[in-house]
Amino acid sequence: QIQGTIFPAPNFNPIMDAQLLGGALQGISCEKDVLIDILTQRCNSQRLMIAEAYRDMYGRDLITDLKENLSHHFKEVMVGLMYPPASYDAHELWHALKGADTEEKCLIDILVSRSNMEIFQMKEAYLMQYNNDLQQDIDSETSGHFRDTLMNLAQGTRMEGYADPSTAAQDAMILWEACQQKTGEHKNMLQMILCNKSYQQLWMALYFKELKANRNYNNLMFTCCNSSLLVLCVRDKPSYFAYRLYNAIHDFGFHNKTVIRILIARSEIDLMNIRQRYKERYGKSLFHDIKHFASGHYESALLAICAGDAEDY
Repeated sequence: QIQGTIFPAPNFNPIMDAQLLGGALQGISCEKDVLIDILTQRCNSQRLMIAEAYRDMYGRDLITDLKENLSHHFKEVMVGLMYPPASYDAHELWHALKGADTEEKCLIDILVSRSNMEIFQMKEAYLMQYNNDLQQDIDSETSGHFRDTLMNLAQGTRMEGYADPSTAAQDAMILWEACQQKTGEHKNMLQMILCNKSYQQLWMALYFKELKANRNYNNLMFTCCNSSLLVLCVRDKPSYFAYRLYNAIHDFGFHNKTVIRILIARSEIDLMNIRQRYKERYGKSLFHDIKHFASGHYESALLAICAGDAEDY
């Protein structure tokens, strides 16, 4: 069962929430605990209704007020929660492409894991927010087979909801050869399958490929040229994001942008599943590791989204 950690709040009253936020933001000192209590305990659609009520009540934009009153990573969390999913994806893609160094893993995180409709919506949001075409920016800011893969993914033309065992067996053979040969032609075939076949079809093909390899899948995937992250995301999204979070927390000395992005983006989708995979794979809970590496209201906000229980620590 796929499950997030944030759900629609019962007995929801956007006007009351807007009043509480206004009091917290416009007082002498910003009451950050109130912001956390409200914004991490409402689903995205409810937060957007709060923002509308806030605008009607105060004549001000809630995101602007959050930006003006908060700072550092805590601000990034609170502001990130206020974007609609497509706008948040567009925001993250823009910064990944236009920053000092292209954040390739961020591009993979978003483009590989989203549905065709989500990709269409993020491209529309990207155009509206930045007056740029996402695919043109990918084309100009990346290169080689990685660019080709991203361009393919950004088309949003993946087959959806279909799996055929006989075709999956053929795809498994192509994947196997691509992982062994590692030529330009085989990389193109690998890209064609991973970017265009349905997730169900790919899961089946990777299962057949694992049987053919007669070895553990987790070892096998790293033989696949530069597509290991793409393959893992296709195979098991919760395991993929658990892996990304663990690396962001431990390998990069807490890579805040990655942790914030994944927690917000997956909070209403499968963050509970990600938490479970994280604990199974790495022995300690995501709650424990966030608590160990973050601090202050930033820590409190992340833990509220993670929704860890006391025993998780």
